[in-house]
Amino acid sequence: MIQTTQGVCNPVVVLDAPGADLHDAILSMSAQFREEQGVDDAYFAAIERALHTELDQGPDTSESGVAVLHATVDVPGPPVAAVVRLATPCTACSPDGTPIDFAWVLVSNQSTHPRLSLAAEFTKLMHDATFREGATAAPTGGALLRLYEEALSRKVGLVDTPPGLRYTGKLFGGVREDLRRRLPWWVDDFRVGIDMKVVGSTLFMFFACLAPAIAFGGLLHELTGGQIGAVETILASAISGTLWALFAGQPMAIVGATGPNVIFTGILYGLCVTYDAPFLPTAAWTGLWSMVFMWILAAFDASVLIRWFSRFTDEIFAVLIGLIFIVQALSDVRGGFEDPAVADDTALFSLVLALGTFAVARGLSRFRRTPYLRSKVREFFSDFGPAIAILAMSAAAMLLPSVALPELPVPDRFEPSIERSWVVNPFDAPTWVWGASALPALLLTILVWFNQNITARLINSPDNRLLKGPSYHYDIAVMGTLLGIMSMLGLPWVVGAVVRSLNHVKSLSRAEDSDANLGVLENRVSNLSIHLLLAGSLLFLPLLAYVPMAVLYGVFLFMGVGTLGGNQFADRMRLWLMDPEKYPETHYLRAVPQRVIHTFTIVQLLCLAGLWVVKSSSIGLAFPFFVAMLVPVRLLLGRMLDPEHVALLDLEEVPADEEFREVGV
Repeated sequence: MIQTTQGVCNPVVVLDAPGADLHDAILSMSAQFREEQGVDDAYFAAIERALHTELDQGPDTSESGVAVLHATVDVPGPPVAAVVRLATPCTACSPDGTPIDFAWVLVSNQSTHPRLSLAAEFTKLMHDATFREGATAAPTGGALLRLYEEALSRKVGLVDTPPGLRYTGKLFGGVREDLRRRLPWWVDDFRVGIDMKVVGSTLFMFFACLAPAIAFGGLLHELTGGQIGAVETILASAISGTLWALFAGQPMAIVGATGPNVIFTGILYGLCVTYDAPFLPTAAWTGLWSMVFMWILAAFDASVLIRWFSRFTDEIFAVLIGLIFIVQALSDVRGGFEDPAVADDTALFSLVLALGTFAVARGLSRFRRTPYLRSKVREFFSDFGPAIAILAMSAAAMLLPSVALPELPVPDRFEPSIERSWVVNPFDAPTWVWGASALPALLLTILVWFNQNITARLINSPDNRLLKGPSYHYDIAVMGTLLGIMSMLGLPWVVGAVVRSLNHVKSLSRAEDSDANLGVLENRVSNLSIHLLLAGSLLFLPLLAYVPMAVLYGVFLFMGVGTLGGNQFADRMRLWLMDPEKYPETHYLRAVPQRVIHTFTIVQLLCLAGLWVVKSSSIGLAFPFFVAMLVPVRLLLGRMLDPEHVALLDLEEVPADEEFREVGV
């Protein structure tokens, strides 16, 4: 049955189109274009050719059971639009295996179809259960379009709001929603964690978490006059990570010490020296105040503000953090050549070990995509690739004992950096500190709130295909509790670590031969095992010295480069080095003019440069505020350029089978 309407949208509507797959269903109704929208023979022939080509390449986007095919023809004629409800849901052409129930077909001789925004709104509305049920059961095409028009007029279900970020208006309403969403999966998170993939992820991420803990511990030792060091930082990661794995809503995040928190701690120590206040008790009050502030933010659903962030902001932040890891790794390797106290053979061997660790880890992690050996063997080498690289390069270093290499700077035994009890008494601080510490606590809260929520957004990106749902509000409350615990133990504050978290997700990616099997092994066992190993390492600190620092430089490089994999911003920068005739078939290159694409990328690059300058300057503590400023930049960009083009470049979910996308790390 085919009908049209003269209302807000006037596509051809096909209900229950027959066919074994999307290809058959679309081609079976293509002749109706001629009847319903009055196209001539030449234009109709061009439409059929375009549809054949588009269907061979697959949908431009596929989300919420809706496929969008946007084809361009070079023959003059009116724009053609159709919405097709399939008689039988199709999974063959769905990148993530989600059955496709509806398809929007858009054909015109323009670079952007005038009805493209209607297709995008229809896809968003399908997130709403009420609209989906009505659209699936609509008896006629007119009824479907009337339902659509009504939904557009009343904005059904806050369709622009990502899951988990809808304001409840109730005290702790968001926390309760998060618990209702995630608590039923708690047992399953342990059940599915009994898997060899988890073993490989654990071994890799143990070193990936140990290295920054030691590095930040050394920096904290300098910034706090020796009152907090590597032991405290490893212990903070172990305790926080274990508690997070057990009690957080989203266990895929990795929590630990991060650069902004470490710098803030150093500034707080400087204030304590200036005002003659004991550092650890003052830090305890600061952390306790921050814990209360975080609970208040969780109680009033403050994390809904993160919904204003989009792929535009997420990509810039992820590239920034990835570049920090890459630059740090390369800087550490280069330092061996510039330091006159380091022998040439030491510097050269360190370079070989670092690059060798990177090359072996990256090569093995991508081995699953090769045709060699059996699939189970490929999966084994891919899952254990980083761990194999670390062990192989450490063994290579042991085979050449004549070359002195810098070792992990671990202490000889497990004890506090200064002589003290493991529990800090906050009442050892002067009375005026009890209230005055609320001011630095407010800044600490902002730092942690931004970092944690952005990490959560990146983890829960549709690109990662997580199925168990997010937990923004409840996890902010859990993070606040961890701040309080760390403060009372005199340990550094932790927060979601972007690079470690994204690499954790990628290390658990189930990248089989078919895109339909892509996904992530969502579990709590890997996170728990990683941090139990960190805790155990405190009992065998001297053994860690057998791992050369150069190997960990390679791990840093691997993690940084892995963070850029699949990042659309990084992919679009690569276009500047490519022959335009060799550009890959991505959804945005099919529908958005190259001039707009490059302008969008340049704006992101300028924002990235600005954030790099801020984080490296004396106003580094204001970094979260500058991250927040990316939101108005994105809104302004939508006014400077065609909003439909910008929307396509900023899609939350894109096809997973595009040529640029990398599976795994």
